[in-house]
Amino acid sequence: MGNTEKWMNQIMELKFTSKSLKRRSRKCEREEKTEKLMIKKAMEKGNIDGARIYAENAIRKRTEQMNYLRLASRLESSLHTGNLRKMSETMDSFEKQFVNMEVQAKFMESSMAGSTSLSTPEGEINSLMQQVADDYGLEISVGLPQPAAHAVPTKEADKVDEDDLSRRLAELKARG
Repeated sequence: MGNTEKWMNQIMELKFTSKSLKRRSRKCEREEKTEKLMIKKAMEKGNIDGARIYAENAIRKRTEQMNYLRLASRLESSLHTGNLRKMSETMDSFEKQFVNMEVQAKFMESSMAGSTSLSTPEGEINSLMQQVADDYGLEISVGLPQPAAHAVPTKEADKVDEDDLSRRLAELKARG
């Protein structure tokens, strides 16, 4: 009988953990929305670097949210099947990932003073910033690569370049 009670306690603990993961996921979602609003405010003030930092934070919160949801989903599917071995493996995985997230968070906090570049891909940051600008109807350049005016050659520029090259070639021939 003591063994059954032990399993029931573990199952209740796993259910509680699953709910806790969902709660953390919702918290990350709210924090992501807050960061997006901060992106908007920074862009309105012309603070593109600040907006980039808020975009990195929003992307990080989105990733964290998805990780919590994945773990909760795995845990719940294990609870519904009653496969205690799978539950144990899922919990072990959760513990490892949670410890890794804590270590990464501490490392980021300690290294933030020395570095502003994080592992968030530049393309994702630019995309999120552009999305926020579009959502709020902001007409602002967020530092995305734009075609430069000088990148499109004109006939006038080609003519000048050809004249310059012809002149230099003639000088070289005169020397030789």
